[in-house]
Amino acid sequence: MLTLPASQALWFLPFAVPIGIWVAWNDVKFMKIPNKAVYALTLVFLVVGLIAVPLPEYPWRLLQLVVVLVVGFLMNMVGMIGAGDAKFAAAMAPFIPLADARPFAFLFGAVLLAAYVTHRAFRAIPAMQRATDWKSFAIQDFPMGLALGPALIFYLILGLLNG
Repeated sequence: MLTLPASQALWFLPFAVPIGIWVAWNDVKFMKIPNKAVYALTLVFLVVGLIAVPLPEYPWRLLQLVVVLVVGFLMNMVGMIGAGDAKFAAAMAPFIPLADARPFAFLFGAVLLAAYVTHRAFRAIPAMQRATDWKSFAIQDFPMGLALGPALIFYLILGLLNG
């Protein structure tokens, strides 16, 4: 059971969907998560969060952004994830109440597995290789944005169904 109120999910979802799709597409095609997407998602929380999130909780959610950013940069420094992945994960963090960290981790794991299997399956189809010019099909690295963006979208949809 999620603690995310349906009202918060309803406020955030219309903004998160296009940004999440943009991130997934851009990472598959170019192996880059644009800084503009990170800024856009952060701005959505900064503005819409003032309406959607209870005021006493708001600064704690912003602290989550900082903590995830620091952890993400450390993971980037040791080569575990890309810098864009770290920045986008940090921008996603305030949308998820701390009490939902565990359910979100399970959801993210499932989305990551599905995205990985789907990406690798499509990459193995010669017709897909010929039909696209996706950089992610030409290199070994996995476009993590393909899982990050949809995971946030699915989480918010589940939050909406939660109420």
